[in-house]
Amino acid sequence: MDDTDALELAAGLAARAAAAIRAVRAAGFAVERKADHSPVTEADRIAEALIVEGLRAATPSLPVVAEEEVAAGLVTAPAERFWLVDPLDGTKEFAKGLDEYAVCIGLIEAGCPVLGVLALPATDELFGGLARRGIAWKQQGDGARAPISARAVPAGGAVLLDSRSHPNPARMAGWLAERKLKLAAVQPMGSAMKFARLAEGAADFVPRLGPTMEWDTAAGQALLEAAGGQVLAEDGAPLRYGKPGWRNSGFVATGLPGAKG
Repeated sequence: MDDTDALELAAGLAARAAAAIRAVRAAGFAVERKADHSPVTEADRIAEALIVEGLRAATPSLPVVAEEEVAAGLVTAPAERFWLVDPLDGTKEFAKGLDEYAVCIGLIEAGCPVLGVLALPATDELFGGLARRGIAWKQQGDGARAPISARAVPAGGAVLLDSRSHPNPARMAGWLAERKLKLAAVQPMGSAMKFARLAEGAADFVPRLGPTMEWDTAAGQALLEAAGGQVLAEDGAPLRYGKPGWRNSGFVATGLPGAKG
């Protein structure tokens, strides 16, 4: 299966998972707590089972690393090429009744995200990208796919998307002061949805000045890089995948390279 076929596979599974999440939300759900005290719902589990089963059936040679399986103690070793899945990124926002959550499916090769699909169930948007080929698109509902691209910072100033659930005002103030950015707006937003907004040219910066997990960022990074943007660790090094424990340091995602502060 080449990357184009893999992208279609991931897009189809993400769309199905998004529909399942909408059904759970409409029916009502309980919020439980995992061992690390983070929330989990029936929607997380149903979406993950659907995605994982589909990926393993279609690409049996590729390991699948998925958030809820890891939380349950099922640790899959990474490989040269493997899938990373967050079936419902932004569970906190989902549980609060907000619309800022996403289905994330990424494909990693040699430690780099090469393919990413993000589905936004609440708004019925689907995004896909092939980082090495510079192909990125957005689909609204059943409509046609339209090419998307990241933007340079507008003359009026940058739009910065900050974490809704994990803000760090002191560190953010220092980060902004160092770069002397001209800001048009600072908007809190949950989940990997932020990557999609950068990729379609609706915002300019996402500084995440705290740790994340690899499944939180893989799909979004591939999508944003496919759209011409960039994701780097806080120290400026490339954000790599397949690390022990699947843990990232902080990162900064930007639009076009010229948009960096």
